[in-house]
Amino acid sequence: MMESIIPIKGKTNYQITLDPSVWIFDDRKVNLDTYFNQTAENHDETEKYTQSVSKHWDREIMEGAVFPPTLKSERKYEKQKLLEGTYGIPLKPFLLNAGIKDDAKIVLVEHRDGELELPLEEAQKLILGFSKSGRPLTEDGPVHAYYGDGSNSNDPLKGVKSFTVK
Repeated sequence: MMESIIPIKGKTNYQITLDPSVWIFDDRKVNLDTYFNQTAENHDETEKYTQSVSKHWDREIMEGAVFPPTLKSERKYEKQKLLEGTYGIPLKPFLLNAGIKDDAKIVLVEHRDGELELPLEEAQKLILGFSKSGRPLTEDGPVHAYYGDGSNSNDPLKGVKSFTVK
């Protein structure tokens, strides 16, 4: 049986473990079918929040504060997307939660085909793919590692076993 828990260890304040089976519910997930095709736009959090609130406000003005029947069909559509989508999640928040020590410079990614050393800055840009077409990556998972620029999107690191901060 494949191990589905991935440790982050080494020069960190906390050794943490990643469980990809719960990431489908995480708001930080990204759709890998479109993520690397998008132009790199850096929106700050305030702008995102303002747009979100504005959209909600406009909707209430147009449709009233009562939840219209369209919300039910939207929820069904969102659920369908989750069941059929290909998703990943950024590694950076997990590395930050582990509390990287000041003298750390490298992250060693242990995967099915060996090991890869990445500078800390590059490792923080990794996207961890955890589902394909709505299914967990059981065959060559539990996660695939994609470079932040998508340069290996056709051939990611497969069978990632651990991240060691050095």
